Amino acid sequence: MPRTARSTRLAGAAALALAAALTLSACGSSGGGGSTAAKVTQQKEDTPYQGTKLARNFEKPDLQLTDTSGRPYDLRQQTNGKATLLFFGYTSCPDVCPTTMGDIGVAMKALPAEARKKVDVVFVSTDPQRDTPKVLRTWLDSMGTDFIGLTGDLAKVKTAAKSLGIMIEDPVVNADGTVTSTHGAQVLAFLPSDDKAHVLYMSGTEEKTYEHDLPLLAKGVAA
Repeated sequence: MPRTARSTRLAGAAALALAAALTLSACGSSGGGGSTAAKVTQQKEDTPYQGTKLARNFEKPDLQLTDTSGRPYDLRQQTNGKATLLFFGYTSCPDVCPTTMGDIGVAMKALPAEARKKVDVVFVSTDPQRDTPKVLRTWLDSMGTDFIGLTGDLAKVKTAAKSLGIMIEDPVVNADGTVTSTHGAQVLAFLPSDDKAHVLYMSGTEEKTYEHDLPLLAKGVAA
């Protein structure tokens, strides 16, 4: 499917930020609160991971939403002590979201069953009005039946994403009735040893990179 202008702009900006500025800016609504920046490094020789090692290790967001079974889900508590991949997006995204989650799904299927149990893949909706628990579950099942889908208060989602340096804007209804949810396309990997983000995957990361890194995450290998 053709990329939306907003998705293209986001992907291009993210790539530029990584290649040129080597920073992730925490973007949100204009106003107070300042911004948080996640400095990253592309020095591959000091890490076994093919993803980008973060110079700053982010705390897992304190986020309580609703999972695809309709039950309350506490991100920190329920992924505590497990390797976790976290991605913010929406189910009607025409390009980045299904591609990213699909690649992760293929890589997860390549893991032995015991290793898969040690990795949580969490997808947080940036369009909660349309991404009901049922819609999320149906969409995620095509990529991974054990993937965790969360939906709920968008203000909470934006705050959680901002704490990780990820931009999310309010969804916009286009003239043709479609919805565009502008969001950062980064995937963050949290290690089970300290529940902090140590590795970053930008939009366009290839499936083989996830396939290489997921066994390391499952074992809790230090970045």
